[in-house]
Amino acid sequence: MSQEVRIDQKECMGCEACVEICPEIFGFDIDEGKAYVIESEEEFDEDCIEEAIGSCPAECIGYE
Repeated sequence: MSQEVRIDQKECMGCEACVEICPEIFGFDIDEGKAYVIESEEEFDEDCIEEAIGSCPAECIGYE
């Protein structure tokens, strides 16, 4: 069973750290000022996601 990456939109500060680290996984909504997970059928780079999770000042990135 694979887990999906998620961002808690209520907690996201819009710093874009995750987007800079993993641009193929995270995008940024300029209007909302929040990051989001890009929908993809491809496998995610686990190391990249872990780095983004560790770099998030709001600690709002995780798996569900």
